[in-house]
Amino acid sequence: MTKISKEYGTALFMLACEKNAKKEYAKALTALQNAFTENPDYLVFLISPVIPLKERLSAIDEAFGSMPEDVVSYLKLLCEKGRMACFLESAKTYHSLLQVSEQMQVVKVTSAVALTEDETSALIKKLEKMCHKEITLETYIDDSLLGGLMVEFDGKVLDGTLKRRLRDMKEVMNQ
Repeated sequence: MTKISKEYGTALFMLACEKNAKKEYAKALTALQNAFTENPDYLVFLISPVIPLKERLSAIDEAFGSMPEDVVSYLKLLCEKGRMACFLESAKTYHSLLQVSEQMQVVKVTSAVALTEDETSALIKKLEKMCHKEITLETYIDDSLLGGLMVEFDGKVLDGTLKRRLRDMKEVMNQ
C-alpha cells in the first residue's frame, strides 16, 4: 500500500469521524469498490489524462451523485490530483481504520454451497459471542469442500469441512 493511498484513506476517515458518518461513508466506498471492480474500464476512464478533466468530473457527478457529498468530493479530488489509481488502496485503508475504531472483525467463511440468511445470521451471532466484536462476513463458495465450513479470522483457521474430515479419516486408516 502506498503512502499516498494511506494518507487519502486516513483523511477521508478523519472527515467521516468529524461528521459522525463512518459507516455511511464505508458503505459508499464499498459500493464504489464494487462498481470499479465490476467495471474496470470506468476506473481507466477516470484515470485517463486524454479525457478532459471536466468530462471526468461530470461523469463522477452523474454516476455517483446520490452518494454522500463528501465521498463524491473525495472521488473528484482524487481525479483532479491524478490520484484515481490510488482509490482502491485508499478505500482499503479507510475500511481498516473503521474496523479498528469500531472493534469490528472481518471473518472469511468458505462453504460448499451458499449460506441461507438464517445460517448467516446464526453464524454471525456465534462469532460475535466468541470474538466479542462486531462481525462482518466475507462469504465464498468452494464446491470442492463437499460440505461444512472453513472460517478464517485473526490468523486462525477453523476447518469444519467434510473434505478435511475425510482427509483426517484417510490418515487414521493409513496408520
